[in-house]
Amino acid sequence: IKFRALVILISLLHRARRKKCLRKHDGGDHISNSLEPPSPESQPSYSTPSYLKNSDLFEMIEKMQGCRMDEQRCPLPPPLKTEEDYIPYPSVHEVLQRELPYPIILLPQFGGYWIEGTNHEIRSSPETEQLSSPPSKLKLECNSIAKLYRKQFLGKEHFNYYCIDSALGHLVFSLKYDVIGDQEHLRLLLRTKYKTYQDVIPISCLTEFPNVIQMAKLVCEEVNVDRFYPVLYPKASRLIVTFDEHVISNHFKFGVIYQKFGQTSEEELFTNNEESPAFVEFLELLGEKVELQDFKGFRGGLDVAHGQTGTESTYCRFRSKEIMFHVSTKLPYTEGDAQQLQRKRHIGNDIVAIVFQDENTPFVPDMIASNFLHAYIVVQVENSCSNNTVYKVSVTARDDVPFFGPALPDPAIFRKGPEFQEFLLTKLINAEYACYKAEKFAKLEERTRSALLETLYEELHVNSQAMMGLGNEDEKIENGGSGGGGGGFFESFKSLLVPGKSPTKHGRRGSAIGIGTIE
Repeated sequence: IKFRALVILISLLHRARRKKCLRKHDGGDHISNSLEPPSPESQPSYSTPSYLKNSDLFEMIEKMQGCRMDEQRCPLPPPLKTEEDYIPYPSVHEVLQRELPYPIILLPQFGGYWIEGTNHEIRSSPETEQLSSPPSKLKLECNSIAKLYRKQFLGKEHFNYYCIDSALGHLVFSLKYDVIGDQEHLRLLLRTKYKTYQDVIPISCLTEFPNVIQMAKLVCEEVNVDRFYPVLYPKASRLIVTFDEHVISNHFKFGVIYQKFGQTSEEELFTNNEESPAFVEFLELLGEKVELQDFKGFRGGLDVAHGQTGTESTYCRFRSKEIMFHVSTKLPYTEGDAQQLQRKRHIGNDIVAIVFQDENTPFVPDMIASNFLHAYIVVQVENSCSNNTVYKVSVTARDDVPFFGPALPDPAIFRKGPEFQEFLLTKLINAEYACYKAEKFAKLEERTRSALLETLYEELHVNSQAMMGLGNEDEKIENGGSGGGGGGFFESFKSLLVPGKSPTKHGRRGSAIGIGTIE
C-alpha cells in the first residue's frame, strides 16, 4: 500500500510540473517580459506558496522511502577475523622467562595444533606412585576393508564386474554367495574412486533375488548405471587384490629429534651431535642399533651401500612390521650449513616424529618447517639411567589430523620398560594412519586411488575382451595382456609408488601424482 501511494504522489508531482511548463508557453512569457515586475492583477493568489507544497511532498516521499528501507534492513555479519584479532598464545621465549616447570609442548602463537597429555604431576615419589600401565593388548589401527577381498573372496567362488558411472567414475564390483550359520547371504564389495563400500545382506530380507545393478545399489544408492560387464579374465583376482591392498604397508619410518634445554629453533635442534646417556638409553628402548652398510631390512630411504646417510641407525620389528628411525644425531652433520639439510631432508619428509628432551623445556610444533610432518610425540625423561627412570609424554598434531589411540593415561607418565615401548610404537603407527586423513594427504590418496582404479578397470576390460576374441591384439599387448600376467597394471602400479620409475601407457596419468612417500 505504501508503495502504491508513493507512485501516486510522484505522478501528481510530475503532472504539476508539466502544467507549469504549459502555462509558460501559452502565456508568451518571454525573457524580456520576465524581467518586468508582474502586475498585481496577473499574480494568482495561493493560500500556500507552491515551493512549500513541493517541499512537503518531498518530505513525505523521503519519510515513506525511509520506512521501506527500514523494513529491508538486516544486521550485517561481523567482519572476518584477521590474525591481529586473535589473542596469541605466549611465545616460547616468554615462557622460558617464567618459573619452572615449563609445559612439554607449547602451541604455536596462533594455534593450528591440538595437544594430548598435559598433566604430568606426580603427587608422590616415583617409587611409591602407582603409575597406570597401558592395556595388555594395544589396538593397532589397520584398514580392514583393504584385506576383505583376500580374506573372503580370493580362492573362493565369486563374481567380478566392472563399468563406468557418470558421477562415481570407474566401478569394480565383487559379489559372493555365502552361507553364514544356516542363513544365506550376499557378500558385496564395490570399489569407487572415493572409497570401497562393503556389506553382507541376508537373502531372506529381499523380496526377490536382485540383479547386479540392484546389488550394487544395496551398498551404494548413488550408483546410476545401465549395466555391469562381467570380468572374464582368469587372473583378475590377482589384479584386484593388488589394488585393494595398495593402502596397506608393513614398513614405517619415523624421525627422532634430540632437543636440549632452551633450544627453540630448527637450527639448534639439527646441530646437536652429541648424544647424552639419557638419549642413548631411550634409543635402546626404541629398537636395536644397526650398521647401515649392507643392511638387509627396511632401510627407510637411508643409504646402505655408500654411507652417505651415516653409518648406523635405530631399527626394530614390531608385530610383523619393520620400523626405521631417522635419528637426527646419527644423520650426517655438515660444517657451515646452519640448516643441516642432510638431516632435514630425511626428518622433514617423515610424517610423524619423536622429540626427546633431556630436561624440562617446551617444544613448539612450528619450530620445524615441513610440509609433511603432521604429528609429534614428545618424550621427556626423569631419573634417567636408573631403576626409577620415567618418561613424561605429550602428543601434538595439526588440527585436521583426527585423534589417534591408544589414549595417554592421566598423568601421562610411563615407567621404562617393554610396556612403554609397545605403547610408543603403537602410538607412532596409529599417528601415521591418522595423518593420512588430513586434507593434504587425503587429496593425494584420492588422486592415487582414482588413477589406480582407472588402470585396473582398463586391464580388466582389455583382458576380458581378449578372452572372448574381441578387441585389437596390439591393444592387448600394449595393455600388458601378453604373457597372461596382467603386467600392465603392475607396471602402472609401480610407476605410481616408486619414484623415478618410468610409467607405462596407463602410468602416464598417474606419474604426476608423486606419492613416493605414501604407501
